[in-house]
Amino acid sequence: MRGVGMAFQAWLSKKIGAAGIGLFQLIMSVSMLAATFAISGIRFAATRLVSEELGRDSETGVAAAIKRCLIYASGFGALATIALWFAAPVVSARWIGDARTELALRVLACSLFPFALSAVFEGYFTAVCRVVKSAAVAIIEQIIRIGVIVAALTVTRNENLEITCAIIVAGSVAGEIVSFLMLIALYARERRRMRIRHNDVPEDMTRRMFTIAVPLAVSAYVRTALNTLQHMLIPRGFRKSGASAEKALADYGIVHGMALPIVLFPSAVFTSFAELIVPELTDAQVRGDHARIGLLIRKSLVYCLLFSTFMMVVVIAFSDALGMWIYKNAEIGKFLRILAWLMPIMYLDSVTDGILRGLGEQVYAMGVNIADSLISVVLVWYLLPRYGVVGYLFMVAFTEVFNFIASIFRLSQILRNSKRHTTSPEPQKSAKHKFRKLRRATSRQ
Repeated sequence: MRGVGMAFQAWLSKKIGAAGIGLFQLIMSVSMLAATFAISGIRFAATRLVSEELGRDSETGVAAAIKRCLIYASGFGALATIALWFAAPVVSARWIGDARTELALRVLACSLFPFALSAVFEGYFTAVCRVVKSAAVAIIEQIIRIGVIVAALTVTRNENLEITCAIIVAGSVAGEIVSFLMLIALYARERRRMRIRHNDVPEDMTRRMFTIAVPLAVSAYVRTALNTLQHMLIPRGFRKSGASAEKALADYGIVHGMALPIVLFPSAVFTSFAELIVPELTDAQVRGDHARIGLLIRKSLVYCLLFSTFMMVVVIAFSDALGMWIYKNAEIGKFLRILAWLMPIMYLDSVTDGILRGLGEQVYAMGVNIADSLISVVLVWYLLPRYGVVGYLFMVAFTEVFNFIASIFRLSQILRNSKRHTTSPEPQKSAKHKFRKLRRATSRQ
């Protein structure tokens, strides 16, 4: 999927140019803020609650968790849709500073409700380790999204960036709706196989859901708002450094919309891993299996370090060739050589965040990310008007290093505690056997 997405991004850059990519990235930054409000922490809450109920061998608890999460997601998804629809004129004119984005934002609002509900189902499939289903849905969504966009842009051949951006967003909305309908069908089939006793619903389920989701949601609001502000300030900072409006959008599009996707492309392996390790660590934590926690953490970090270092060398060695092959743009190579040095830190940080969330440290992880975003805004405000693109690259490097150091410090504390509470090998084996037995029972065909 990441490979197809990068090929599509290259095609899109040729179709609408670097300035068009920059404008679309600004729309996506607002999209992230709206999507964050729509899900409000419920995806991780669903994964965590279902993992806890699986650890307690309770299929009734699993069904109760999903029901409550869907109600929660429905409320926030509807509010996000209404808010973005009516706020689109103000957001486009005052936040983004480009009225051409208003239509795209209103189209985008239509995807927020199904997106919120889909997050719950994706959280469920992650927790029960049946990611083939959610991955298949994601692939189909990607195919529909790209197919609709390519067909529409080929037929219309419209050079108006306002209409073009709206078409691109409409393709994403179509993919999101299809994805939502497929996830409903897959979960309905799962629900028919569950052995549910309605008189055995955990009494504290709603409280537990809010305890997980609300702090995570508030933290995500702050972080995403800061990220959105940061992305709004970047083109303005470039303009203050002396670049024209179109050149500012083009510079932003080249660095953020072209070079960074190449650097982050290999991280698909460990981005997926960071998500899938959450239920494994949660299960080990519920059972008190500290030896398994320590083993998972150490192996995760070692493999990620080896992989990211190798990919860093590859990107540096072939930076110019990659820029020309993918985007037909010689300027991208120099940015790749600079950003590639951050690849081990970026990849390790994503895995560390996943580990912390799996151990119930999601509030700490989000606190670090909020501090990261706040520092980014300050640096963008002060550095970009003076140093332009160089200031932006320094900001990316500084915040990535800060985030990683803060996260790995907390993780080292957890590892030291795990060593003091290591369980014997025999309980680890029996717990693992019991968990596998439960997974077979809940996934019977």
